[in-house]
Amino acid sequence: MELSLRRLRMLRELHRRGTVTAAALALHYTTSAVSQQLTQLERDVGAKLFERRGRRVQLTEIGLLLAEHAEEIMRSVDRATTALEQTQEGVTARLTVGVWASVASSLVPSALTLLAAEHPGIEVRTRELAPEDTAVAVQDGSLDFSFVIDYSDYPMQWDPELTRVVIAVERLHAALPPGTVSARTIALADLAEHPWILAGPKSHFGRAVRLACQRCGFEPRINHEVGEQATALAMVAAGLGVTLVSDLGLTLRPPGMDVVALTEPLTRTISIAHLGTAAHRPPLQLVIDAVRAAAAAQGLAARSPYP
Repeated sequence: MELSLRRLRMLRELHRRGTVTAAALALHYTTSAVSQQLTQLERDVGAKLFERRGRRVQLTEIGLLLAEHAEEIMRSVDRATTALEQTQEGVTARLTVGVWASVASSLVPSALTLLAAEHPGIEVRTRELAPEDTAVAVQDGSLDFSFVIDYSDYPMQWDPELTRVVIAVERLHAALPPGTVSARTIALADLAEHPWILAGPKSHFGRAVRLACQRCGFEPRINHEVGEQATALAMVAAGLGVTLVSDLGLTLRPPGMDVVALTEPLTRTISIAHLGTAAHRPPLQLVIDAVRAAAAAQGLAARSPYP
């Protein structure tokens, strides 16, 4: 019996997510491709591995047994990859990182330019996800590492299997239609009467800003619920409301928008998250060093990693 690593990875995702569609989405395959590969895996094993229960899929006893072994096999593959990388004289690797818009438009280009100059054998591919989804993608093996956020008013819950290294600390600023205020600073509470443009409450950013406003004694009146920061800033410039924007988010700033510092600082910490088992991968450490250097060059350096 020969078992395909790709098919075992699909079975593992099916076990984790419960549907073929969700497994396909996590692995960036079509649903039909995953279904065909899982059917082939059943032929390889010579036994039924899963049964449909409405829209969800339930693994059989043999399917559960194989999924447990698949988890161990995938981790062994990761360890073997790390060991091989450590023996190579020249560092080569292909890594996939989870990003979002402001990181992709600011830190990542600078970091990859530095990396290419010193370590051309390391190839980094990016995949844009919502910030709140990147850590999960690292846990399930879809990404080698990802950027994650903690807000000063709203720290994220952390999985002990993941290691994170602080890369940058940003301030949040008020983004206002042109001419809204003449002062160089503004209190968050002074924005209570303005209409807001903000991401939904399920997003990490949207939730963090809502909590900050509530601590200042008001509930923001949200006229436009917008997920993309670039879209929100364009609407601010058009005079449709106010929002908050981070230092890195200022790279998406459109013409005709005012940026004013907050009198009571709000910050967010950007970290890189990876599996603890990958901590000694030389290519990963070199990428982290390049991103840290890019953050320092932009005045956003952070010195200490989380324990």
